[in-house]
Amino acid sequence: MAKFYDQIDDRIQAFIDRQKMFFIATAPSGDDGSVNLSPKGYDSFRVIGPNEVAYLDLGGSGIETLAHVRQNGRITFMFCAFEGAANILRLYGTAQAVTFEEPGFAEKLALFPDFPKARAVITAKIHKCQDSCGWGVPFYEFKGERDQLVRVNAHRSDEEWAARRYESNAQSIDGLPGLIKPEGAE
Repeated sequence: MAKFYDQIDDRIQAFIDRQKMFFIATAPSGDDGSVNLSPKGYDSFRVIGPNEVAYLDLGGSGIETLAHVRQNGRITFMFCAFEGAANILRLYGTAQAVTFEEPGFAEKLALFPDFPKARAVITAKIHKCQDSCGWGVPFYEFKGERDQLVRVNAHRSDEEWAARRYESNAQSIDGLPGLIKPEGAE
């Protein structure tokens, strides 16, 4: 049976810290639009406090999470135990994002010192945590991180990388605004 918690306590944080993968779910407002569910890896999740977390958005081919967060803020994070005792943890919250050329980005990026380039940092105020049995989640063995996402951008200058982000992440699949170049940015 699922149990609900008002905040991330030490036990919940320890479970999060052991996971090598998590998922993010968002959706646009209204009856139309696509629900987005994205798997995430790397060391890209931080618990900032009992009701606040941050996720490092390294970039990719889609911009759904950022577009949905900017439209309505709704977000759910899910962690599954693929080894050890069965468990699923969901964190329900309201998110905001700061992208790489917006004020405040450098301070947020400092939470993730191993990553020199990222598209955005998404922070969320968590209003509810839920864990459940996870009995249907299979066992998987972690063999390591894929390096393509970091490697593909390592050779690009900051200017080339930024231009590529704006070009490929201008809007979501449902036509919502994605990355928007701040006024005064080159």
